[in-house]
Amino acid sequence: MARQSTDQGTSGESDPGATLEIKEAVSTAPQTVIVTKKATRDGYGEALLILGEKNPKVVVLDADTASSTRTNVFAKKFPDRFFNVGVSEHDLIGIAAGLAATGKIPFATAYSIFITGKGWDQIRHSVCYSNLNVKIVGTHAGLITGADGVTHQALEDIAILRCLPRMKIIVPCDAIEAKKATLTAAEIYGPVYLRLTREPVPVITEESTPFVIGKANILRKGDDLAIVACGSMVWESLQAAEILSQEGIQTRVINLHTIKPIDEETIVTAAKKCGAIVTVEEHQIYGGLGSAISEVVVKNFPVPIEMVGMKDRFGESGEAEELLRTYGLKAANIVSICRNVLKRKKDT
Repeated sequence: MARQSTDQGTSGESDPGATLEIKEAVSTAPQTVIVTKKATRDGYGEALLILGEKNPKVVVLDADTASSTRTNVFAKKFPDRFFNVGVSEHDLIGIAAGLAATGKIPFATAYSIFITGKGWDQIRHSVCYSNLNVKIVGTHAGLITGADGVTHQALEDIAILRCLPRMKIIVPCDAIEAKKATLTAAEIYGPVYLRLTREPVPVITEESTPFVIGKANILRKGDDLAIVACGSMVWESLQAAEILSQEGIQTRVINLHTIKPIDEETIVTAAKKCGAIVTVEEHQIYGGLGSAISEVVVKNFPVPIEMVGMKDRFGESGEAEELLRTYGLKAANIVSICRNVLKRKKDT
């Protein structure tokens, strides 16, 4: 049985699996600019080819969604090191754990909602408890999975994996960072979860931009407040900061690509320097980025915090931009929340 989706797997897939890079005019404050957009899953596929060439221990597994997840490029070049286990994500994780126990470096790949939800028991016991070198890659994460709708929108995956001992969680902000994250994940031992998007998102980093697991990147300086974001929401946060700058508000924007282990030093410094923080994520506000930031801040240097994300709601089908507007995840929504937290900062 093939996974039913508008962006299907290897069985009769409508998605050809080609890397898609587009140029698009985007309205930003105060002007319209041309940005390059590319899905983070495409950066993952590119990295797999590099790993396949340089490290014979790397193997890739998929759950009948190879074109959609971009593992098909690895499968074509290294067919003897690619395993399609079918629509059975718990088996996907179990087999990956077995391969890791023999010294392989498996990248177990499927849609985020299924690999983290259906595979959680095996992730906990076979991978994390056993401390095996399995890389779990979830594509189509977050709200912007388009017409696939609520059954395919992983909005709880960070929360259910962040609580697991030994698990590292990385949420790249663009395709370049996803490529770096994949290459880096292969170099470190232990369980890693990579959270990737289906929808093309603006490319905002460069090949020269540093990437270190557990070390956040400050993309914009400012001391009036700090926005801490991950994944596709980093772009929206940068746009919000530009809007706020027109009002004389200087906003620090932090790309927290690694949710776990978290960069406490950068977060605490932001709390001390800025006195207020807004977190932005394409995930439930419970248990995700916002919760992780709050845990650090309340322990080290309490300041007012506001969270932008899914507020205890499920999603629905729709175009990506339409969904982001509907659920309050656009730059304008972030600006409004920033104003609220600045009022709280002033009153403290």
